[in-house]
Amino acid sequence: MLDTLKMFTQYKSWANETSYNALTQVGDEELHKQRQTNFKTIISTLNHIYVVDDIFKAHLTGTGHPYQQRNTEQRFSFEQLWDKQLQMDLWYIDYVDALASNDSEQRISFEYVGGGSGNMSIGEIILHIVNHNTYHRGFVSDMMYQIPFKPTANDLTVFLRDHYKAS
Repeated sequence: MLDTLKMFTQYKSWANETSYNALTQVGDEELHKQRQTNFKTIISTLNHIYVVDDIFKAHLTGTGHPYQQRNTEQRFSFEQLWDKQLQMDLWYIDYVDALASNDSEQRISFEYVGGGSGNMSIGEIILHIVNHNTYHRGFVSDMMYQIPFKPTANDLTVFLRDHYKAS
């Protein structure tokens, strides 16, 4: 399980970097343009991904977080958000790399931002974070197609074929 979690955190980092690199070719106007999607804009969707990563980082470290919602009113600039996401992705890679073989089964209790108690294993949290990033990157890709701009493929299969096995 630990090797799989390590691969998934590396995938998460690679896929986010792939998406952000593609988005550098999209104008700031398009990043903030209102669209028919849950988080309304590309930048707001990226912000949501970061916020949820940060919330679960707090759960994993047993620290508090400042969030009352799964997004924030104040948005970072694209460059600030990319830097923060890069640092967050590296934190998750380092966190999983430091786990002992049976640590992923340790259960963590927490309160959901939207209310209610949660209890997940470390492994389940890592898989949730990777899946959550993938899910919302899909919305970002859809918004990029609306520009129209073809996003770079950031699928797990591409990562495994071109990057993971090669390293």
